[in-house]
Amino acid sequence: MTSSQKLSPEIYRVIDANLNRLKEGIRVVEDIMRYRDNNKQLSLQLKSLRHKARINETKALLQNRDSINDVLRSSTKSEQKRSDILSILTANFKRAEESARVLEEIFKLEDIKQSENFKTIRYELYNLEKEIILSEQ
Repeated sequence: MTSSQKLSPEIYRVIDANLNRLKEGIRVVEDIMRYRDNNKQLSLQLKSLRHKARINETKALLQNRDSINDVLRSSTKSEQKRSDILSILTANFKRAEESARVLEEIFKLEDIKQSENFKTIRYELYNLEKEIILSEQ
């Protein structure tokens, strides 16, 4: 997006929520690989991926954030319970992948380069998910 292009406040909210969700999901997996497994290679791959998930319009995101009035702010029962590390890893990979897909689609409206960036992130997450989840079993 260029500074001359203006998205609606609601679209900025979609971007903000999904960008946060994407980075948070990656960070959970990254920290498990880093602190539990001492896996420097996977930790660095995840950290690099998390750093690719950025946009320049951070002020616009903050100005349009309305987390207090989010209609689905409350957690569901399935979000409140995890049975083991595998379930945490799986949930956070899915969260990150879904958010990358939303960002990929939304940015098709304004910035195809950004859309492709989030598509690349999504596919890298699919590969990392396979590697990490299969090594857990």
